[in-house]
Amino acid sequence: MPAVDRRAPSPGVEWEFDKVTFDRELSRNAVAKLLVERAEQGGWTLDRVQIKADGIRRVVLRRKIIRAVRTA
Repeated sequence: MPAVDRRAPSPGVEWEFDKVTFDRELSRNAVAKLLVERAEQGGWTLDRVQIKADGIRRVVLRRKIIRAVRTA
């Protein structure tokens, strides 16, 4: 599992980022199915996709971090 990056672009909103790399041998449909699985099961959304000249796809996924607030 790749390392997950956490950053806060604006006050009050925190995002968790996950960087995933797909090999060039995987078809576009296979990559799409894998990303749909991640979205449905983990709540991830697509942040950016970069396709290198050698065919490797670098995908950054993100999801909002929801902090529970304790009530008195």
